Amino acid sequence: MKVLMFDLDTLRPDHLGCYGYHRSTSPNIDTIAADSMLFENYHCSDAPCLPSRAALTTGMFGIHNGAINHGDTTADLRIYGAGRDFKDQTLTNNLFYQFRQAGMHTATVSTFAERHSSYWFNAGFNEIVNCGKCGDEDAAEVLPLVLKWLEDNKDREDWFLHVNMWDPHTPYRAPMEIGNPFADSPLPEWMTPEVFAEHKKHVGPHSLNELGMYWDSSPAAYPRQYGKADTLQEWKDVIDNYDTDILYMDAQIGKILNWLKEHDMYDDMAILLTSDHGENMGELGIYSEHGTADEITTRIPMLIKWPGMQTGVDKGLHYSLDLLPTLAELFQNPASPLWDGRSYLKTLQDGTDTGRKYLVVSQASHVCQRSVRFDRYIYIRSYHDGFHLFPKEMLFDMEADYYEQHNLAEKRPDLCDRACRYLIDWNHEMMMSARSDRDPMWTVIQEGGPFHAKGNLPHYCKRLEETGRAEGARRLREIHPEEF
Repeated sequence: MKVLMFDLDTLRPDHLGCYGYHRSTSPNIDTIAADSMLFENYHCSDAPCLPSRAALTTGMFGIHNGAINHGDTTADLRIYGAGRDFKDQTLTNNLFYQFRQAGMHTATVSTFAERHSSYWFNAGFNEIVNCGKCGDEDAAEVLPLVLKWLEDNKDREDWFLHVNMWDPHTPYRAPMEIGNPFADSPLPEWMTPEVFAEHKKHVGPHSLNELGMYWDSSPAAYPRQYGKADTLQEWKDVIDNYDTDILYMDAQIGKILNWLKEHDMYDDMAILLTSDHGENMGELGIYSEHGTADEITTRIPMLIKWPGMQTGVDKGLHYSLDLLPTLAELFQNPASPLWDGRSYLKTLQDGTDTGRKYLVVSQASHVCQRSVRFDRYIYIRSYHDGFHLFPKEMLFDMEADYYEQHNLAEKRPDLCDRACRYLIDWNHEMMMSARSDRDPMWTVIQEGGPFHAKGNLPHYCKRLEETGRAEGARRLREIHPEEF
């Protein structure tokens, strides 16, 4: 059997045509979706990049595998410790080994492991193809490596190929010569001049005033990556540039699909397409970043085209870490007691609802947050606000307010209480089954906070004062005196 997995960085599903987007950003991805089971409510358990892929490959929540941050102690997988076998059970039971155990030759075209010094990601691969640009490559640079591998292995009976593309991730890198394909496409109705004016007042990294996180400079090598948005047109350009990167990447995916079809492989092979996390585009006042544990950052696409399996749309709540036990059951590989994931194979086989009652999703690289996704709501609890002045509790109705503009926490304490019960129950279960007596999120806080927040507040407060947001600077100094 042949299996191809597209691992597409920073791709939010609601910016794809197959998920209902009004712009034509993904014609080739949409053709895969037509032959797939499309998962509507699929989430990474731990955001962003490094924690998400740690959970995906180990089948474990970050609270168990320990890798929840982009730096410091918690940027590495937790050492297995006493009871470790000759080989680490966490890695020998990982996602990519499932394909090896099923008799497939495994390969990856990816720079992820080098970008984050996360070489555990390569466990299970027979071959590693690395273009050497640490995630700064665009999809057109990845394409020839993929096509060469396919050409070299076209006569091999059984293989698994993992393909990683980065384009929707900042800095937006689509060539300027393709222009703006969405110049005539209007903004969504919720994005009004009034919202723009309110977002210009936002305090926190990756606001309209500081699209570069804490600064407003635009990198010369990436003219699509704005440093700030001062006008309604520039505001629209930010959205357009993200969508253009998706379209540009989709075109390269189309060339891979065409090659497969020309070589009569497409129909009989399996294809998985997913992402590590999404990207805020105005939600919570944040742009061009994946820095919270909200719906937009943690919701990801998942398409599974598998011969003999169901197609259609599944609306159940699932984690990306559920893929590992699903594949193990499909391949009849032994399950591991380490895994937190639950198989959804029955959904693929006959459409059975295997969704969860609720999800708990986490972020500890930009903020320290844990959130509960249940019914039509997401409840967000902040332990470190990442300098956004977030309140301790936020609650959003994802049907009435998908873009997270109206915090309902004070109006609906009953729903907050319910979400807290779910969060307490989840935390209790996690800690009772942990190999460590310490929640790694508290390690992050003890070590000075999320990686992307540490050390940045003094100069950011100065910038706030220079740009008419002195009250925000005063409040941040009051909340985070340890940063001065």
